[in-house]
Amino acid sequence: ERSAMAAVLLKNLRAIRERRGWTQAQLAAKVGYSDAFISQLETGKKHGSVATLKSLAKVLGVTTDQLLGKD
Repeated sequence: ERSAMAAVLLKNLRAIRERRGWTQAQLAAKVGYSDAFISQLETGKKHGSVATLKSLAKVLGVTTDQLLGKD
């Protein structure tokens, strides 16, 4: 379940970021993380905490459910 959820998150995170026209560095600056961390989230090398997920969703203007593909 967690790996399936993680796969959906990475795909959705990248897709939503790209729809906004933002680079990884731009998203990173908006949420206060490094662009390397955003890259690692998008490639599945790192898994974010619930707080990370909430921060990303808020900055991207979506719900956490949308990021996780649950809506």
